[in-house]
Amino acid sequence: MSMSDRLLKAWYEGHPALALLRPLETLYRQVVQRKRARFLAGEGDIYRSPVPVVVVGNITVGGTGKTPLILWLIEHCRRSGLRVGVVSRGYGAKPPQLPWRVDATHSAEVAGDEPLLIVQRCGVPLMIDPDRSQAVKALLASEPLDLILCDDGLQHYRLARDLELVLIDAARGLGNRRCLPAGPLREPVERLQSVDALLYNGAASDQDDGFAFHLQPSALVNLQTGERRPVDHFAVGQPVHAVAGIGNPQRFFKTLETLHWQPIPHAFADHAPYSAQVLNFTPPLPLVMTEKDAVKCRAFAQPDWWYLAVDALPSPAFVAWFDTQLMRLLPARLLP
Repeated sequence: MSMSDRLLKAWYEGHPALALLRPLETLYRQVVQRKRARFLAGEGDIYRSPVPVVVVGNITVGGTGKTPLILWLIEHCRRSGLRVGVVSRGYGAKPPQLPWRVDATHSAEVAGDEPLLIVQRCGVPLMIDPDRSQAVKALLASEPLDLILCDDGLQHYRLARDLELVLIDAARGLGNRRCLPAGPLREPVERLQSVDALLYNGAASDQDDGFAFHLQPSALVNLQTGERRPVDHFAVGQPVHAVAGIGNPQRFFKTLETLHWQPIPHAFADHAPYSAQVLNFTPPLPLVMTEKDAVKCRAFAQPDWWYLAVDALPSPAFVAWFDTQLMRLLPARLLP
């Protein structure tokens, strides 16, 4: 088990040694609270976009389903006739320059795996730059847009925002509710009181303090050919090699179990690079991975390699709430 895996286990299941990290947690909390206080006071270089900015983020380390929700938001806004753009840090990307407009033909090494996935899935204008304000400026200079979605960036206080959506894994929650490095929180839990909406990934129903959404498997897609098959393509009980290099691999493996397959789990670090050698598993079986992993593996994919496409399905209450926010943020002429 890697150090990061041991930390995650301690944060969510408890370990007495975490008490030794409390002094570092205190220092971390002071830094992030000071940073937010400066933002609220309007101090420093804060960019205010001429079009509304919606931040989709979290306060925990690890995956909470941001990318599928952003894909849903893109399509939902487009159905209303809105021109939507996305900005992202582009974690792990190595573009020739910054800001960098991601194209569907780019490699994951250049564009980053999550930005490339978003562009390949829906062709949205997307700009990457660790400085999200620079990414927004470049995106707006490239074409007219009505709305910007910021992938992550909740703690990126150089960019003003009009709406903050925070995602929480309903099964894991907030762990021990402590900040880094003594816990999984990027900001103190009190930060949740100031965001516009909480969305609980995997919740059975809306919560008192937030909305439910879940990820629904929609298709199996072949990496070599792009062929789409229904999720019952494999027989019940079919063993498969399951590959996940995401923030919460166990959620992916459990999803495959709900489809009544027998996944042999191969968990990798979030944003992990891959090669044909690394994924050369025995015995030879179909291999199923996440869509985020697939964008890095198409060049050397084998005939029986697939990714599981998933779609975010937010609750009707969230859809109604979000539409109300769009009406508040956008000129009436832009909405149907």
